[in-house]
Amino acid sequence: MSLGDEHGYGSDSGRTDRVGGSGQTRTRLPEGGGSDVYGGARRPVRTSRSLITVVGVVVLLIAAIAFANRGGGDTGSLNEAKRGGGAEPTSATGVKPVEGKNGLIPSGFAHDEQGAQSAAANYAVALGSDGMFNEERRHDIVQSIADPSALTRLQTGFDADYSPKFLTQIGLRADGSAPDGSTFVNRTMPAGTKVGNYSDSNADIDVWCSGLFGLTGEKSTKPVTSGWFTVSIKLKWDGSDWKVLETSQKEGPTPVTGDNSVSGSDEIANAVNEFGGFTYAR
Repeated sequence: MSLGDEHGYGSDSGRTDRVGGSGQTRTRLPEGGGSDVYGGARRPVRTSRSLITVVGVVVLLIAAIAFANRGGGDTGSLNEAKRGGGAEPTSATGVKPVEGKNGLIPSGFAHDEQGAQSAAANYAVALGSDGMFNEERRHDIVQSIADPSALTRLQTGFDADYSPKFLTQIGLRADGSAPDGSTFVNRTMPAGTKVGNYSDSNADIDVWCSGLFGLTGEKSTKPVTSGWFTVSIKLKWDGSDWKVLETSQKEGPTPVTGDNSVSGSDEIANAVNEFGGFTYAR
C-alpha cells in the first residue's frame, strides 16, 4: 500500500482531503454538481470585483449619513447665531459696530457696558498715537474725546506731558516730527477691556494694550521697542456719547517675549506706513 492509497489519494474523481486531526474526510465534488456532504447548497462563488463594489457602496452610504448629520447640526447653530441667539464661532462679540466719527476718532458708542468698553478702547488708541506729540493734533484729539467738564484740566495736563523739552529728549523736533531720514513710531493696540464700575452715567474701564514706540533710522538712538501697559479711563455719558473724565496708565501685564527675529529699521518704518490702524468695537 502506498502512502497515497493510505490517505485516500487516488484519481481526481474520487479524491478526498483530510480535515482537522480527527480523521474525518470530506468528498470534493465537481463544481456545480451535487450537494455538500455537510448539507445545504453550495454558495455561488462571489468575484472580488463584486465584493469591492458592495463595500464601496456601504462606505459611501455611511459617509453620506455622517456628513448629513454633521451638516444639519452646524447649519442650525449658525442660523441661531445669525438670528441673534449667539455669536458665530469666528465673529467678535457685540451688537453692532460704531458707525459715526468725530474727526478721525470713532463716536456714537452704545449707551451700555459694551459701548463704554468700545469707547475706552478707541480713546486709548487716540491717546496713544503719534498725534499726541503735535500740539494742534493733540488739542483736536482731546477736544474730541473729553467731557466738557474735564476738557481744560486734561488739555493742560497733556500739554505739560508733551513739552518741547520732552520732545527733544526722545529725538523729535519741537513740532513732534521726526528728523530727516527717520520715522517716528507711537502706536497703541488694545488687547482687551475690563469693566470696573458701571452705571448709566459713568463707567470705569481698563484697557490692556501693547504698544510700539521709537524712531527708525540708522542714526536713531531710540530704536522702536514694544511694550505692554494698561490704560484706565473714567467715562461719563453726556446724553449722546461716552466722554473722558480722567486717564491714567500703568505697566503690564507683560507676557514672555517670543522668539521672533528682530526686524530691521527700514522694515519697521515700511510696516508703520503701510499698515493702518483699526476701529475697536466689540
